[in-house]
Amino acid sequence: MISHDFVDYSARKLGQYLERIEVCLGRLSDDQIWLRGHENENSVGNLCLHLTGNVRQWMNCGIGGEEDHRQRDAEFAAAGGHDKEELQGDLRATVEQACVLIQSLTPARLEEHVTIQNYRVTVLEAVYHVVEHFSHHAGQILFATKAMSGEHLGFYRHLSQEEHGETTP
Repeated sequence: MISHDFVDYSARKLGQYLERIEVCLGRLSDDQIWLRGHENENSVGNLCLHLTGNVRQWMNCGIGGEEDHRQRDAEFAAAGGHDKEELQGDLRATVEQACVLIQSLTPARLEEHVTIQNYRVTVLEAVYHVVEHFSHHAGQILFATKAMSGEHLGFYRHLSQEEHGETTP
């Protein structure tokens, strides 16, 4: 059934993006996590706070019914105050809760309308928004990590021709 495929894939993708962010956090120091190239840029720490807030607001509150206490502006204003273990733990707990919720969604529930951040959307649209939004910021975190560490993160190593005994011409 397509609805089962949708919720299963959505939860798996959130989990995959979370794991990649955790790899990045493991390669950065607490100072690097809060580093901004310019005043108008977000640090990796800001992005982790933002993703935690967004997933919690859209999934756990907007769909799951928890009370929403999000302070979105504070996510971007932070310049420290959280170490990487705290950022990672909060993000992991929020995403794991959201994944359980996503996996529980029935076809009828996916069609229901909810209002989140003054947007009236179906539950399916809310899930899609969260996965897309998470992917976007995970990509920013991966890029920042590569820039700061100078390291290859290896997420697509299995596609490398060298891994299969071939070389690129």
